[in-house]
Amino acid sequence: MSQASELLGVKRAPHIRVVGAVSAAHFVSHYYILLLAPLLPFVRADYGVSYTEIGLALAAFNTVSAVLQAPAGFLVDWLGARSLLIAGLLFGAGAFVIAGAVDSYWVLVAMFALAGVGNAVYHPADYALLSHHVPAKRIGQAFSFHTFAGMAGSAVAPPTLLLMQSLWGWRGAFIGAGILGFAVAAMLIAVRDNGADAPAASAPRTESDGGAAGWRLLMSPPILLNLGFFVLLAVMSGGIYNYSVVAFGALYGTPVATANAALTGFLLLSAIGVLAGGLLVGRTTRHGVVATLSLLGIALFTLLVAEVTLGALALIAAMTAAGFFFGLMMPSRDMIVREVTPPGSFGKVFGFVTTGFNIGGIIAPLIFGAIMDHGSPRLVFILVAACALAAIATVATRPRRPA
Repeated sequence: MSQASELLGVKRAPHIRVVGAVSAAHFVSHYYILLLAPLLPFVRADYGVSYTEIGLALAAFNTVSAVLQAPAGFLVDWLGARSLLIAGLLFGAGAFVIAGAVDSYWVLVAMFALAGVGNAVYHPADYALLSHHVPAKRIGQAFSFHTFAGMAGSAVAPPTLLLMQSLWGWRGAFIGAGILGFAVAAMLIAVRDNGADAPAASAPRTESDGGAAGWRLLMSPPILLNLGFFVLLAVMSGGIYNYSVVAFGALYGTPVATANAALTGFLLLSAIGVLAGGLLVGRTTRHGVVATLSLLGIALFTLLVAEVTLGALALIAAMTAAGFFFGLMMPSRDMIVREVTPPGSFGKVFGFVTTGFNIGGIIAPLIFGAIMDHGSPRLVFILVAACALAAIATVATRPRRPA
């Protein structure tokens, strides 16, 4: 917790406990998103099923998350973020313990769907808790630490899951991941900070709090622009994370080790950029300008790797620079959403706009897969750059907050 305190510029402030617990929950959410990927060969071999059949479990997880995330946001504003976040952790943890303990492929699919219910809660509950309990002058740094924790969960998942698999098999790895979720849920239960479980944390109720008025808020131009922003970000990250290595190989004959080093540089500097962005948002209110300049940086360096044949070190450096700008943008992104959200509506708004991650996650594999199938690897990076430039319109166009 000392690192969190240092990042937020305060020592032993009560809200630090909330930031730590919420960030731990975000760590778990990203850990669970990557749970199946490193263990997939072992699960598939055990059940004797095809990749398509295993993919059904992931499809169930993502579909349930996409459908329920916006409604979860309404529940967060109505029932309270802390209790919903604890429930989400328990749903996910319980689902993976059952999936590891029960020898049934269809139970596995059903448990991934149940984990999707838990996953739908994280974003609206996390952002609502942070928005209600962190002082305004520290909220940008809190957002950045929260995002960094999620990235850390993604980075830690593959090696730790493979280690557990080597010791106890894939079922033991699933159960171990579930125990992690139960532990973080217990941490959140123990955290109490000025009524952290109260709906909207005593924020004034407005007519946008629920029902038809709530949906009118979500359909307003500022919120829809932010939804578009998140869709474009998900497409960008999907292209780079999943297709840059194969695209570099097809385009330039880049060795797999070099291409993976470039991707690793992107991911590492994204995490560092998030922390730098958190410090930056505490020193400026021009979040749209920061996001715009960051998006321009992403577009510049992805176009560079698309159009110029670079040596190994130059390629790694260009992707690393793109990653830094990607991370630098993220705290400003969160602040832009917060600025257009009326008090008492953080759960529903963040739940709605972050559905863009699910939408983009569905679209990206279809688009980039088709690009690679048609032998046009250069278009992978050109499309990422185009999405970055298109996203500028969503942060440069800033309608007023809905009343």
